[in-house]
Amino acid sequence: MEEKILQTKKNGMTMLLLTLLGYVAAIIVFVLGGILLTAEHNVPGVILLVLSIVYGIVGIFLLCGLKVLKPEEALVLTLFGDYIGTLKGEGFYWVNPFCTSVNPAAGTVLSQSGDVQKMPVVQASREQDGKKISLKIMTLNNSRQKINDCLGNPVEIGIAVIWRVTDTAKAVFNVDNYKEYLSLQCDSALRNVVRVYPYDVAPNVDTTGDGIADEGSLRGSSEVVAKRIQDEIQKNVTEAGIEIIEARITYLAYAPEIAAVMLQRQQASAIIDARKMIVDGAVGMVEMALERLNENKVVELDDERKAAMVSNLLVVLCGNRDAQPIVNSGSLY
Repeated sequence: MEEKILQTKKNGMTMLLLTLLGYVAAIIVFVLGGILLTAEHNVPGVILLVLSIVYGIVGIFLLCGLKVLKPEEALVLTLFGDYIGTLKGEGFYWVNPFCTSVNPAAGTVLSQSGDVQKMPVVQASREQDGKKISLKIMTLNNSRQKINDCLGNPVEIGIAVIWRVTDTAKAVFNVDNYKEYLSLQCDSALRNVVRVYPYDVAPNVDTTGDGIADEGSLRGSSEVVAKRIQDEIQKNVTEAGIEIIEARITYLAYAPEIAAVMLQRQQASAIIDARKMIVDGAVGMVEMALERLNENKVVELDDERKAAMVSNLLVVLCGNRDAQPIVNSGSLY
């Protein structure tokens, strides 16, 4: 289905004025018909009455052809089931009164919470009257999902998708409800992409599909992951006439059932890294102290005394508490 833009002139005001003038004329004719009937001119009076009544009915159909469009709005029009075109551009239009506007998603709104909800009755009825399709840039903040990453760890992740309708014919006729379709495709694309990545950097994991392990992760490669999610969604919604402008990760965390364990794991890893740094620094300081003592010939130490000194220095430098020095007033040997 290809979109056809109707090049209809903005003659809504002209048709409105003509229709109202016709009603004024119909009222005058109706009054004249009543006068003729009173004067016993039955045939002319009946003809005038019938003409005024017929125009009153026809005028209602003429008024049904008036359409008002605001900026970034469109109307998909059909005539007896055939798609005749899309009306775009702000203005006051008049179209064939037998044309009907189509928008299967008129009563559906994608809220900022991300759930597909039905509008309140009053708001839904107003939109159903116009069946207008918004061409504005909109945001879909999809609800959080619990998905297993490539290592099997359950994570909770949420995304925000910025989108807009670019082809009204495809959006209306190719899918049943383009808003619900978009929401479902976002959920599917999110699952497909998240399953490829670990939450954090892990060894021997290939996230690019080239057969070589890399350092891709959900936490460290959020820009790359968001881009892949955007491309995946766009591939699925092109036939619905929707353009995905941007996709962003709005929430990322381990699932509650493993969050405490993973926190302990991260704390243990941080403690080990800190200890490694402390030990490396302590060994370097001990080496420097021994070299300085030998260079300056402050004291001559045999291997046993050097070992004792190294042990004492490492205990002091690697300990968690401040050292409590003990003064030896006797001989070193």
